[in-house]
Amino acid sequence: MEFRSKPPCEVKVIDYVATVKEREMTEEELNIYSLKIDSWITSRFAHTVITSRAVNRANVSKEVEFDVDLPKTAFITNFSMTIDGIVYMGTVKEKEAAQKVYQEAVSRGQSAGIVKASGRKMEKFKVSVSIAPSGKVTFQLTYEELLKRVFGKYEMLIRVKPKQLVDQFQIDVHISETQAITFLEAEASFLTDQLKENVQKSVAGKKGHVLFSPTVEEQRSCADCPTSLLDGDFLVKYEVDRTNSAGEIQIVNGYFVHFFAPENIPPMPKNIIFIIDRSSSMSGRKIQQTKDAFLKISEDLREDDYFNFVIFSSDITVWKESLVKATSQNVKDAKAYISKLTVNGATNINEALLMATKLLNDKLSNEQQMGRRFSLIIFLTDGDPTYGETNNERILANAKAAIGGHFTLYSLGFGKDVDYNFLEKLALENGGVARRIYDDSDAAVQLQGFFSEIANPLLLGVQMKYPGDNVNDITQNTFMHYYGGSEIVVAGRVTDNELTILPVEIKAEGATNNFTLNMEGKVREAWQHQQYIFGKYTERLWAYLTIQQLLEKHISAQAEEKYALKKKALDLSLKYSFVTPLTSMTVTKPDNEAKNATLVADKLTEAQRSGGAPTQTFSSQRSGGAPTQTFSSQRSGGAPTQTFGLQRSGGAPTQTFNSRQTNTGTPQSFVDGDPHFIIQLPRHNESICFNIQEQPGVVLRLVADPETGIAVNAQVVGKNKDGSPGKAGNTYIGKLGFISQKMGIKVEVTTEICTVYTHQQKRSFHWNESVSMTQGGFKLSILNGSKMILSVGKEVTFEVVLHRRPKKHLDQQDFLGLYTLDSHQLSDQTHGLLGQFYHLTDAEVYYIPVSDEGEPRAVVVKNKSEVVVKGQWREDFREDPQKGVKTFCWFAEDNGNGLIDGSARDYIISGLFDMIESSKISDHPAI
Repeated sequence: MEFRSKPPCEVKVIDYVATVKEREMTEEELNIYSLKIDSWITSRFAHTVITSRAVNRANVSKEVEFDVDLPKTAFITNFSMTIDGIVYMGTVKEKEAAQKVYQEAVSRGQSAGIVKASGRKMEKFKVSVSIAPSGKVTFQLTYEELLKRVFGKYEMLIRVKPKQLVDQFQIDVHISETQAITFLEAEASFLTDQLKENVQKSVAGKKGHVLFSPTVEEQRSCADCPTSLLDGDFLVKYEVDRTNSAGEIQIVNGYFVHFFAPENIPPMPKNIIFIIDRSSSMSGRKIQQTKDAFLKISEDLREDDYFNFVIFSSDITVWKESLVKATSQNVKDAKAYISKLTVNGATNINEALLMATKLLNDKLSNEQQMGRRFSLIIFLTDGDPTYGETNNERILANAKAAIGGHFTLYSLGFGKDVDYNFLEKLALENGGVARRIYDDSDAAVQLQGFFSEIANPLLLGVQMKYPGDNVNDITQNTFMHYYGGSEIVVAGRVTDNELTILPVEIKAEGATNNFTLNMEGKVREAWQHQQYIFGKYTERLWAYLTIQQLLEKHISAQAEEKYALKKKALDLSLKYSFVTPLTSMTVTKPDNEAKNATLVADKLTEAQRSGGAPTQTFSSQRSGGAPTQTFSSQRSGGAPTQTFGLQRSGGAPTQTFNSRQTNTGTPQSFVDGDPHFIIQLPRHNESICFNIQEQPGVVLRLVADPETGIAVNAQVVGKNKDGSPGKAGNTYIGKLGFISQKMGIKVEVTTEICTVYTHQQKRSFHWNESVSMTQGGFKLSILNGSKMILSVGKEVTFEVVLHRRPKKHLDQQDFLGLYTLDSHQLSDQTHGLLGQFYHLTDAEVYYIPVSDEGEPRAVVVKNKSEVVVKGQWREDFREDPQKGVKTFCWFAEDNGNGLIDGSARDYIISGLFDMIESSKISDHPAI
């Protein structure tokens, strides 16, 4: 059985980049002689065409790659390849139909490519094709986007990475607006003084033009160098006149668009709560960057703002009992407080949100005498809820009920591992937006940048009304807030063909008073300004905006609404040929072509990009039987199915199997029940599981890290109170032993009592006690008589769950479950039945097609070994120690043989507090 992880050809969707690469050939053999980027911006709506041309001067066929970055906010509308005079056009299809085309091509033995990839601001589109000797190829990609106004400027980003000298390189941007252009700038990170002179900018009233067309000599990184200077972002910024406070309305071809961005309005004071995650997973660079950012953000508060901090891990800490005014002394005190933050514990998101809403609601109840204020929460986390309430849906409901539409919540997800779908839904349901903070060296700058965007609220409760029956299908026209430097855009369809004037009424709440604005849009005037450049731009802008808002509503809609929203967004995507998260673009070449017969380009939502809902795609198929593997997975809350394919020579069909976990916030790994081990694979939304069957009294090593001196061991007990395992041979965990050699602490946990040994002291706690013990970096808490949290410094946090047998089974024993909440600070030497999986990096799961009625089966590839597994449902008892919550995993029989290192008996040890040294681990690879 063969597995491949990289396809021979790729089609990706990413940011505004223009890149064409050569593969293992000289510039003379394959010449990329032209690369042009032409963009027409009509009233903020950009229509961009990237065209690349290459010729193969070699005497053998060569492969050329077209690699383009485009903005995440853009929709691809067209793609074509012209090979030796024959044009192959792309077609936008419903995503499921595109997948069918792909599978049919694979089954015919043709090569096919599906790639979904992303960057921070950009999405990648990449395709490679083979061209014959002396052959020529032209690639052309078209996409459209509505430019966003940020800090008072419209920005258009073009990423330039040709990777070689290009005979004809050109960026040509035409701008047409209905108001005078008051500012135009073009800049790039790679511009030398000489290249700056090559950037031509001109403004003539309502029109602007930017042209950048360096010669080959100007492109060289040095005299006679074969390498190019052109490597970076080319940014065009502009602004228009804003003399009309009610904005501008444009009506063209039966559609209108209204731009509203008033200036010279006094900012509204803020009530703001910052919620900061300080759980163990925030350790290292994350917490330092967070502190750096909020130290700066604190300085940017206005003195009439009121603020507070809610800091959370397992526990919730409030800086002040209530919000305080942003005086210089309070800001100084806040900075001192933030600078001392340390990390520890699990992630109690629910209580943090409820505490923040209580503080704001208390503030709002006393707001009458303080005038108008804008109240908001900025919530920062890097993980899933792992403590307290961990069910995402209940957390969402709790937050929505507590906020009650009275203020806004913004979610910031730090890093790639956050459940972005959850954070986005949390924000959208409470009037805000979600933003991913990338775990890079500039994370602090990203945080500051986000705050700067919302730091100047000018209006609340903006309503834009279009009286009469002259318009319908209007996009969102009520907004909770308007920030200085941004813009509100509303579009709709005009139903009266004879309409010459469209009235609009705008109502909003300002810092000092409510106000109403009225204006009229004139059809003929708008048409005369715009018709020459892009006649149907208003209609396409309306469709673009409508699709985006439908997809946004779909995230937080109830089940009965989701279908209608998705169908409407899909219909518009197909009608206007937009590649959206619901559609794909396919390009099919004739069947007699040997390579790249079918290409499929997809677009992902932010939740589906790395982190929120991991998507991985592998495709590889040639006539001759090399297997194809494709799979994509999404976290609970996103798309409900996972598709896996393991196709052998002969074209076995790809199966679809719904393995979405019904629980949320699943821990990294745990052992519970009789006893079953469930392991969350790193960087995957897949779990593997196995049982360990041993005799009562046996002690098993679960975790052992010789570098930190931390270990966890478990003693097995029989099912029955007399110690016997019962007819089925079931055994459970009856005791747990925790060891921290560096702290000199040992903890024994049974179903009745917890005993902590520290040097000469011994302290015991019963499960029915409410306990919170802290000693140095060690912390122990007992909650509700059934849960215990143990944290050892920054290294690790565990949760122990106590299971009491029901009264009708008094002949059976109580037992324990162990859940890993955080382990990322343990060393790579960590081992044990659980510990060996904490830093696993090379495991993959490949689904094996079966009949519709057959049991789902897969192959797990780990450390170059293959284990056949079957899909089963197990229980996660963290939320409900009695009933549990179903969770899907791939089960390996025979005591986990093939999944674990060595055999199960290698993990049997002599005592509950047995700790092995590093040398013993290295001498015995199984342990």
